[in-house]
Amino acid sequence: MTAAVELRDVHKEFPGGARAVDGVSLSVAAGTVHGVVGHSGAGKSTLLRLVNGLEEPTSGSVLVDGQDLAALGERALRPIRRDIGMIFQQFNLFRSRTVLGNVLYPLRLAGTDRAAARARAEETLDFVGLSGYGKRHPEQLSGGQRQRVGIARALANRPKVLLCDEATSALDPQTTQEVLALLRRVNRELGVTIVLITHEMEVVRSLCDRVSVMEDGRVVESGEVYELFARPRHRTTAAFVRSALHGEPDGPLLDRLRARHPGRLVTVPVVDGAPLLEGLSPLLRAHGVDFSLVHGGVGEVRGRPLGSVTIALRGEEAAVEAVAAGLAAGTAGTAAGAGREAGVA
Repeated sequence: MTAAVELRDVHKEFPGGARAVDGVSLSVAAGTVHGVVGHSGAGKSTLLRLVNGLEEPTSGSVLVDGQDLAALGERALRPIRRDIGMIFQQFNLFRSRTVLGNVLYPLRLAGTDRAAARARAEETLDFVGLSGYGKRHPEQLSGGQRQRVGIARALANRPKVLLCDEATSALDPQTTQEVLALLRRVNRELGVTIVLITHEMEVVRSLCDRVSVMEDGRVVESGEVYELFARPRHRTTAAFVRSALHGEPDGPLLDRLRARHPGRLVTVPVVDGAPLLEGLSPLLRAHGVDFSLVHGGVGEVRGRPLGSVTIALRGEEAAVEAVAAGLAAGTAGTAAGAGREAGVA
């Protein structure tokens, strides 16, 4: 697929030698939603500022719609910047302007005819569900409504790419889901490519097609969202995934489960919605081992079930060991996947 945004071995250093982006290569296919995840200080926001041209790379290339931003002068950059919409965590609305005035601002800045600008602003407000709110001021709106104004403003110039910098971090869970549903419409109905910076894996899980994980300025893992959730390879990715799925017990919860349930605790992943017991039951019967389900969590990622269950194995020590080894080796089939002793990474 054609890349809407591409970074080629990009480095960004600030005075004093601080390196915020360290050799990042990344391609965002046109018409997709690409998440960039990382802890504070990982380099996510600097990466976004490189894409919208607010920062220049120390080395490497940043291409938007095939054009290298660093190779363009300020005049050539202006039309490209109009093709890039931006949504902020704290909304960044003009308090002195009405809702309509906020959405009109980028249109008037671009030189759009007054009548055409007003018609377009009203059209975008209707798209985001704020028809009739044009005369209100931002302080008269809820947080979710303010973010909708921010989205309408970002869409006003019909951008090809929409950059979202922690766009839901200041919102409550229900409002977050409403804003994510709106962004999904923006992507699907308008065909806008979205690059989304976040530290919330639930946002990635709900909205993104692909995701890149950053740590210390580098992309440590990147891939299709379901595969990354199901089979994280890097420790940072695995930690983010655990925070979203809540399926595998650890810490005090694991101690309580061990105290309540005799037997050996084993956690088995549920991947691709395969019926777990169809693969697990024959293995248990073959070794004469009994089990009980003691913990579990199964959700959906991109419409496909994903999670894990923790079982307590009971029987003769050698038989339990054989079942645990079989699960770890995946011999219970794709239904059971590869299990491991609960609490053991």
